[in-house]
Amino acid sequence: MHTNKKRMRIRLMLPALLLMALLAGCSGSGSAQGTSEDGRVLVTATTGMIGDAAREIGGDLVEVTTLMGPGVDPHLFKASQGDIRKLDRAKIVFYGGLHLEGNMERILEKMAQQKTVVAVTENMPKDRLLGSEGSEEYDPHVWFDVNLWKTAAESVRDTLIAEDPANEAAYREQGERYLRELEELDAYVRERMLEIPEKGRVLVTAHDAFGYFGQAYGVEVVGLQGISTAAEFGARDVSALRDYLVERGIQAVFVESSLPARSMEAIVAGAARQGHEVVIGGELFSDAMGEPGTQEGTYLGMIRHNADTIAEALK
Repeated sequence: MHTNKKRMRIRLMLPALLLMALLAGCSGSGSAQGTSEDGRVLVTATTGMIGDAAREIGGDLVEVTTLMGPGVDPHLFKASQGDIRKLDRAKIVFYGGLHLEGNMERILEKMAQQKTVVAVTENMPKDRLLGSEGSEEYDPHVWFDVNLWKTAAESVRDTLIAEDPANEAAYREQGERYLRELEELDAYVRERMLEIPEKGRVLVTAHDAFGYFGQAYGVEVVGLQGISTAAEFGARDVSALRDYLVERGIQAVFVESSLPARSMEAIVAGAARQGHEVVIGGELFSDAMGEPGTQEGTYLGMIRHNADTIAEALK
């Protein structure tokens, strides 16, 4: 009994020890001014979507590092010592917030005592956020409503201006260009979804990441797992989703780049055993963008890819 209690105390102490090590590491091992050797502002972003917005708006004035690359699930991400060094050397740290980064948010909140750390969802209108009624916890997948994501881009722009006022004009010009591109993308997604017959606008995915997409573009969204992939699913969930596909006559489901495909493949096989054919409609990018240098390796390209994949499979 005594040994078990001792082990429990050690487990409870680990997060605090990590935070102490982080704060000690932030004492000056990175660039003192948070700038690169050629004078660019050093920015660290947690996810690719946020990092991409910082690059688009910051242009040649910033050097952006992203912690979570292609295929990385932010709900389960654990910061390494290398990640901590990237956070340490940055002048500005951008993150999603709304518990997207899980336990890592405690580290980021501590870092905010020593440098500029901004949750890009901080200024989003609460009435546009999805969540359980009466709950203060919201769905963090806000980037799937392109119009709402403009608020995140504005937060990035305003933070860059505040930290580097000498280049305000450039940040405003590049920000306005990016916001216009987001407006065009929002219209494009809306048009593509209208190509799908209303009855067939049902998006079935591995986890419930597309709620904002459904709300913005008139699509019913069903996920095997909850909003966070940290929530486990069981045989009952698989059976329920399989039966839903059969009863609704749904023709296609989708896998996600940051999650194993086997769960959706099992559901497709289960529906086939009941005499209903369902296909994998394609791979969607949900919690992470594609490989750098590809269309899907940018936010604009990722959303366009998803809209095209969904439209072609369901129409």
